[in-house]
Amino acid sequence: MDMGKLYGRGMAFPPRVGRDGRICWSAGPDNVRESIQIILLTEQKERLRLPEFGGNLGQFLFEPNNVTTRALIQDRIARALTQWEPRIVVEAVQVEQDPADEQASIATINYKLVATQARERVSLSLTLAG
Repeated sequence: MDMGKLYGRGMAFPPRVGRDGRICWSAGPDNVRESIQIILLTEQKERLRLPEFGGNLGQFLFEPNNVTTRALIQDRIARALTQWEPRIVVEAVQVEQDPADEQASIATINYKLVATQARERVSLSLTLAG
Protein backbone atom coordinates (compact mmCIF):
# COMPACT_ATOMS: atom_id res chain seq x y z
CA MET A 1 0.00 0.00 0.00
CA ASP A 2 1.34 3.43 -0.95
CA MET A 3 1.14 5.45 2.27
CA GLY A 4 1.82 8.63 0.31
CA LYS A 5 -1.38 8.12 -1.66
CA LEU A 6 -3.28 7.17 1.46
CA TYR A 7 -2.18 10.09 3.68
CA GLY A 8 -0.72 12.52 1.18
CA ARG A 9 2.67 14.07 0.55
CA GLY A 10 4.04 17.49 1.31
CA MET A 11 7.15 19.49 1.92
CA ALA A 12 8.95 18.22 5.02
CA PHE A 13 8.66 20.18 8.25
CA PRO A 14 10.81 21.83 9.22
CA PRO A 15 11.73 22.69 5.63
CA ARG A 16 15.17 21.40 4.70
CA VAL A 17 17.34 20.58 1.72
CA GLY A 18 18.55 17.02 1.14
CA ARG A 19 22.02 15.84 0.19
CA ASP A 20 21.04 16.03 -3.47
CA GLY A 21 20.25 19.77 -3.16
CA ARG A 22 16.50 19.26 -3.47
CA ILE A 23 13.80 20.15 -0.97
CA CYS A 24 12.89 17.20 1.27
CA TRP A 25 9.35 15.81 1.17
CA SER A 26 7.41 13.71 3.64
CA ALA A 27 4.67 11.18 3.03
CA GLY A 28 2.31 8.91 4.92
CA PRO A 29 2.22 8.93 8.73
CA ASP A 30 5.29 11.20 8.82
CA ASN A 31 3.36 13.80 6.85
CA VAL A 32 0.49 13.59 9.34
CA ARG A 33 2.90 13.97 12.28
CA GLU A 34 4.48 17.02 10.66
CA SER A 35 1.04 18.48 9.96
CA ILE A 36 0.20 18.20 13.66
CA GLN A 37 3.33 20.17 14.51
CA ILE A 38 2.50 22.81 11.92
CA ILE A 39 -1.04 23.22 13.26
CA LEU A 40 0.10 23.52 16.87
CA LEU A 41 3.03 25.86 16.19
CA THR A 42 1.03 28.26 14.01
CA GLU A 43 -0.56 31.28 15.62
CA GLN A 44 -4.01 32.37 14.52
CA LYS A 45 -3.94 35.28 12.05
CA GLU A 46 -0.43 34.22 11.01
CA ARG A 47 -1.74 32.87 7.69
CA LEU A 48 -3.23 35.74 5.75
CA ARG A 49 -5.69 33.72 3.66
CA LEU A 50 -6.69 31.45 6.54
CA PRO A 51 -6.58 33.60 9.70
CA GLU A 52 -8.43 31.06 11.89
CA PHE A 53 -5.81 28.34 11.22
CA GLY A 54 -3.49 27.23 14.00
CA GLY A 55 -3.27 26.13 17.57
CA ASN A 56 -2.62 29.64 18.88
CA LEU A 57 -0.50 28.24 21.72
CA GLY A 58 1.64 31.39 21.85
CA GLN A 59 -1.03 33.05 23.96
CA PHE A 60 0.15 30.90 26.87
CA LEU A 61 3.74 32.15 26.71
CA PHE A 62 3.56 34.35 29.80
CA GLU A 63 1.02 32.32 31.75
CA PRO A 64 1.96 30.46 34.94
CA ASN A 65 2.87 26.81 34.53
CA ASN A 66 0.08 25.47 36.70
CA VAL A 67 -2.73 22.93 36.43
CA THR A 68 -5.23 25.47 35.09
CA THR A 69 -2.96 26.69 32.30
CA ARG A 70 -2.05 23.15 31.32
CA ALA A 71 -5.77 22.20 31.17
CA LEU A 72 -6.44 25.19 28.89
CA ILE A 73 -3.54 24.15 26.64
CA GLN A 74 -4.85 20.59 26.56
CA ASP A 75 -8.27 21.78 25.45
CA ARG A 76 -6.81 24.13 22.84
CA ILE A 77 -4.69 21.33 21.33
CA ALA A 78 -7.63 18.92 21.14
CA ARG A 79 -9.89 21.50 19.49
CA ALA A 80 -7.26 22.68 16.98
CA LEU A 81 -6.40 19.15 15.86
CA THR A 82 -10.04 18.13 15.60
CA GLN A 83 -10.74 21.16 13.45
CA TRP A 84 -7.67 21.19 11.20
CA GLU A 85 -6.42 17.60 10.81
CA PRO A 86 -9.13 15.32 9.38
CA ARG A 87 -6.73 12.38 8.90
CA ILE A 88 -6.67 11.68 12.65
CA VAL A 89 -8.94 11.08 15.62
CA VAL A 90 -7.52 12.59 18.80
CA GLU A 91 -7.75 9.98 21.54
CA ALA A 92 -5.98 11.78 24.38
CA VAL A 93 -4.02 14.93 25.09
CA GLN A 94 -1.88 15.22 28.21
CA VAL A 95 -0.01 18.35 29.21
CA GLU A 96 2.39 17.96 32.11
CA GLN A 97 5.11 20.09 33.62
CA ASP A 98 8.54 19.35 32.19
CA PRO A 99 10.55 17.78 35.03
CA ALA A 100 13.74 19.32 33.64
CA ASP A 101 12.37 22.89 33.33
CA GLU A 102 9.84 24.47 35.68
CA GLN A 103 8.87 27.01 33.01
CA ALA A 104 8.04 24.40 30.36
CA SER A 105 5.37 21.82 29.75
CA ILE A 106 5.29 18.75 27.56
CA ALA A 107 2.17 18.03 25.53
CA THR A 108 1.66 14.41 24.48
CA ILE A 109 -0.99 13.73 21.87
CA ASN A 110 -2.27 10.19 21.28
CA TYR A 111 -4.19 9.82 18.06
CA LYS A 112 -5.49 7.25 15.63
CA LEU A 113 -4.93 7.45 11.88
CA VAL A 114 -8.37 7.34 10.25
CA ALA A 115 -7.37 5.36 7.15
CA THR A 116 -5.54 2.51 8.89
CA GLN A 117 -6.67 2.79 12.53
CA ALA A 118 -2.98 2.74 13.55
CA ARG A 119 -2.31 4.47 16.85
CA GLU A 120 0.42 7.10 16.99
CA ARG A 121 1.85 9.56 19.51
CA VAL A 122 3.59 12.89 19.19
CA SER A 123 5.07 15.12 21.91
CA LEU A 124 5.70 18.83 21.87
CA SER A 125 7.56 21.03 24.35
CA LEU A 126 5.93 24.35 25.28
CA THR A 127 7.66 27.22 27.06
CA LEU A 128 5.63 29.07 29.67
CA ALA A 129 7.54 31.93 31.24
CA GLY A 130 4.97 33.06 33.82
